[in-house]
Amino acid sequence: MRRWIWVAIVAVIGIAAIVMLGDVRELGNRLGEFGWWAFAAAVGLALTNYAIRFLRWQLYLRHQKVAVPVGSSALVFGAGLSLSITPGKLGELVKSYLLRELHDVPATQTAPIIFAERVTDLLALLLLAVIGVAIYGVQMTLVLAAGSVVVLGLVLLAWPRPTRALIDLVTKPKLTRKLRAPLQEIYTGLASLCRPSLLVLATLIAVPAWGMECIGFALIVNAFPGAEVSLGLATVIYAATSIAGALSFLPGGLGVTEGAMTVLLVNSATNVDQATALNATLLIRLATLWFAVVLGLVLLAVARGRIARRTARAPAV
Repeated sequence: MRRWIWVAIVAVIGIAAIVMLGDVRELGNRLGEFGWWAFAAAVGLALTNYAIRFLRWQLYLRHQKVAVPVGSSALVFGAGLSLSITPGKLGELVKSYLLRELHDVPATQTAPIIFAERVTDLLALLLLAVIGVAIYGVQMTLVLAAGSVVVLGLVLLAWPRPTRALIDLVTKPKLTRKLRAPLQEIYTGLASLCRPSLLVLATLIAVPAWGMECIGFALIVNAFPGAEVSLGLATVIYAATSIAGALSFLPGGLGVTEGAMTVLLVNSATNVDQATALNATLLIRLATLWFAVVLGLVLLAVARGRIARRTARAPAV
């Protein structure tokens, strides 16, 4: 129940923040002219994104020597989408909990996968955003800053001595000392998942996955009469604002992503006023972030039902 309350609160805050930026009546007028086929297409492209990223999830599971039925693996992966609105999507660690409860897989064996997914997601979005720096000159400062953060993270992964020392320092207080061993184990697994060959392969899988949502964004903007944004520019805007939201570490990047996306659309796209930009932003977030949360909650409920039945069948000790 508390999870549903949290989702509702975040949804209200996110939507209110968007609506407060523009005239509600004008927003309604623009929606009346919108071609809703584009929203349906964006939802379908978001599903394609999840399907492609599931292939990466399977790749990581195989690397970690975790063997579970494909159907169960897909259920766990999909259930993780329910916590896409957590800061940095770290709530997706629920996938490790589900694998432990459903198949007795140690959480420390799969937790590194969630961090590796975030690393390669950022790398993929950076690659997509670099197109804008080279062609459109959009958001160069943001892309350079994000690139610096990612490079620093990769350096820490490749240089274990300072990273392990940092973990020891963070877990020095008595309150966090018990986390030292599992964090060191997770770091070892993450470093293994970010070795060059696997890192490149996982990133190459993530690029077309996020490219699907960029296409959906372009379709939505162009479905407003008169509005025009090229696929390249839409890719830049979507990738750059997604990076900004991720680096803000706010739940789902709420506020940061929407605000940046709206401003960039007004300033860079053709015939896109504030009302159109706000509507396009709201619709793409509904088709991607919030669709993922709703789908994930449904699958999480299914997974929890399976866990309950498995627990009920377990012999009493």
